[in-house]
Amino acid sequence: MYKPNLLLEVATKYSESELVRLLQKRGEQAFSYLYDNYSGALLSIIFNIVKDEELANDVLQEVFVKIWRQAESYDSSKGRLFTWMLNIARNASIDTIRSKSYQNSQKNRELSENVYSAAGVEQLQVDQIGLRKIVHQLKEEYRVLIDLSYFQGFTQDEISKMLDIPLGTVKTRLRTALIQLRGIIQP
Repeated sequence: MYKPNLLLEVATKYSESELVRLLQKRGEQAFSYLYDNYSGALLSIIFNIVKDEELANDVLQEVFVKIWRQAESYDSSKGRLFTWMLNIARNASIDTIRSKSYQNSQKNRELSENVYSAAGVEQLQVDQIGLRKIVHQLKEEYRVLIDLSYFQGFTQDEISKMLDIPLGTVKTRLRTALIQLRGIIQP
């Protein structure tokens, strides 16, 4: 007997609209696909904020629970699925570092964790030179690509797969974003 839903369950790749539809219907296979294909990118975004691997993994799990519970609230007219998930991850990360338990854990860390930063042997952070503020002047489609490529170190091919857009589009948008950044920096 032919089952049309069986084809969707066997699929190794979903279109964004198909994935959203299946997530909103609580499709476990779609959720597994989402986790398998986006957890790495979201983990790097979270880790970039919380700076602790174990805590970042905990926040990642919370983020996917929120995605599962709030799938119905996703609105494709407001942005892509990845951008929506990225915002959930970012907000959860910020909430975590603002929490009292996190603040207390930072106060109670051993001295050995702070030795290098206290001695001034820390690498120059992008935020300290104001580069992120400049990047935030770009359109969201360019800002996300710059962040993934230059701040998080993803390759153009990885970004293409992550955002489900053609590699040529990623390259073109990155080039356009860099030209616009050059124009902002050197008026």
